[in-house]
Amino acid sequence: MLFEAFEEKGLSQLSYAIGCQQSMELAIVDPRRDIDIYLDFAEREGYVIRHVMDTHIHADYASGARELAEATGAKLHLSGYDDNEVFEVGFDHLPMQEGDSVQMGNVRIEAMHTPGHTPEHISFLVYDGARSVDEPNVFLTGDFLFVGSLGRPDLLGEEATRGLAKQAFHSVREKIKDLPDGLEIRPGHGAGSACGAGMAGRTVSTLGYERTANPLLDPSLSEDEFIELLIGNLPPAPDFYPRNKVTNSEGPKPVQAMVDLDPDVIEAFDVDDLKEQVAKGAVIIDVRDRLAFNAAHIKGSLGIEFGADLSTWAGWIAPPDKPLILVDDEGLDELISESIRCLVRAGQDNVVGFLEGGFDAWLKAGEPFANIPLVDAETAKADLEHDRRPLIDLRTKNEWQDGHALGARHLQTQDAREAIEGIGKDEPVILTCASGMRSTVAASLLMRSGYSNIANLMGGMDAWVEAGLPVVAKD
Repeated sequence: MLFEAFEEKGLSQLSYAIGCQQSMELAIVDPRRDIDIYLDFAEREGYVIRHVMDTHIHADYASGARELAEATGAKLHLSGYDDNEVFEVGFDHLPMQEGDSVQMGNVRIEAMHTPGHTPEHISFLVYDGARSVDEPNVFLTGDFLFVGSLGRPDLLGEEATRGLAKQAFHSVREKIKDLPDGLEIRPGHGAGSACGAGMAGRTVSTLGYERTANPLLDPSLSEDEFIELLIGNLPPAPDFYPRNKVTNSEGPKPVQAMVDLDPDVIEAFDVDDLKEQVAKGAVIIDVRDRLAFNAAHIKGSLGIEFGADLSTWAGWIAPPDKPLILVDDEGLDELISESIRCLVRAGQDNVVGFLEGGFDAWLKAGEPFANIPLVDAETAKADLEHDRRPLIDLRTKNEWQDGHALGARHLQTQDAREAIEGIGKDEPVILTCASGMRSTVAASLLMRSGYSNIANLMGGMDAWVEAGLPVVAKD
């Protein structure tokens, strides 16, 4: 049996290729949106993709399953448990019920209904027929079972949460109770995903280890105790999650042409064209690094530097109903293409082009630019102590509680879209996060909404701690 894992670090998303080395057939499970990685893998290894499978209607990313099946002629297998649910798949596929399987030579992939994260969720047991023992040797658990955690049950709204949590309890107690301890666990996400809380850093485990170490698999928990533990410390759900549920149930559109910078789909705008597009309502996403953006950027741009966080923050804060235009330093095809990949993975499909020549072209044209003043930790501390400028800490709740500057105020980045309560748009304020990335995102959002006196603590709380400045923690 061939087994290959593909990790997309931006969304902490995992997808898998399972193949039979005898028949040279391949199945792809939970594919990402940009599908060329699977096409290239199959061609390189000499396999033919025969089956494409999703464990559920995803919320955190737009699925590539439909496009991959159409591109290869493979059969598309999705859950058969979505009938009359809030989200139902609206395009052609082969529904899978518990016990249904796909056979590729010696390899069999069998569906198991594991509701909890979503009502239609299925997991896949993988059997290698070349083994003498008729036991599954890999369990593709999607967003049901993570290493150290379980999938969150609250993405269909507050009313559905407890019901789904009860289903998760049943899935844990009944559906997997007879599976062997040695079964290899391969989840749909690793640490960093917002699809669950308390995920371990590892992306592979065994069922026996999870039974010992995963607190939600503790057999002594009552149903009520399990539910409170499951829902008690969930991270905020990005608001692009519901949009992706709609996209994945209706059918994601093909995006490979966007990734490939097809000029019929993605336009290289010159400076004048860019200004015209912005006047019509287009939004610029500046993917340069935070220092460059703070130093100078096109007024109204959203500053989300290229890297592991681009997918999440572009999904979270870029308006989904506006044309999006990318700006980098020089308009490099490779960087623009990789940035588009990040956006479409999170369901941001409205990318229409990029600035030809990048921000360098804007400067050479003599166009005006905005900037965000930078301050160091000592200056921020002095301003805070003398009530000259408040310090707004944009990190997560857990980061804030672990240690923050005395007198600072807490506001998570995604909540800084329109205003900071109690601070007027012309009043001075300093923003901070851990290192300066999220505070740059928030500063760009606030400046778009009219704030004019924002400074950024570059280096963030990392620099604050490194400078030996005091922090306080919440007990």
